[in-house]
Amino acid sequence: MDTQQHWDATYAKDPQQLSWTQPEPTVSLQLIAEATPVGHVIDIGGGASPLAGLLLDRGYQPTVLDISGAAVERAKAALGPRAAQIEWIVADVTGDVDLRSCDVWHDRATFHFLTELAQRAAYFVKLRQTLRPGGHVILATFALDGPEKCSGLQVRRYSPELLTQELGPQFHLIKTILETHHTPWGATQSCQYSLFQRTF
Repeated sequence: MDTQQHWDATYAKDPQQLSWTQPEPTVSLQLIAEATPVGHVIDIGGGASPLAGLLLDRGYQPTVLDISGAAVERAKAALGPRAAQIEWIVADVTGDVDLRSCDVWHDRATFHFLTELAQRAAYFVKLRQTLRPGGHVILATFALDGPEKCSGLQVRRYSPELLTQELGPQFHLIKTILETHHTPWGATQSCQYSLFQRTF
């Protein structure tokens, strides 16, 4: 099973069976508002998250990129006619995909699955091509004491310092928020959200 098939099969499940499901993406909304009050936000691995619709409500221009067409269709169905106001892209962010310039690059779901150096290198090429100078990056990952696997796949866990090293000198760490995420069945997962600004 390839990566796209894996995630399409995953999103065929009930949302209450998916560990990352949350009622409202509170920390993401907070950090995006701190980054900019308006603008174009790309949600990498947005899946079936309600974030894009909530950003639309707040006056942002959202784009959702996800490798799973099933996830995107679920999100569009939840929004109904309002889905037409959002740009939807079904693609692998580490592959050949064209993205228009953005003010905020938000990723709560994808980066920690990139366990290979070549994957992360391709991801950062796309990030630098897409995020305008002065724009912001929000990377949410499992923290160092978080799970080692998610959806049956190995992940990489991060501290803010490790993320800073990965991003390199173009990016300045502004703040980090630690979160204990509660899964739909009551388990807890240690996560971190780091907000960076691109300096050049």
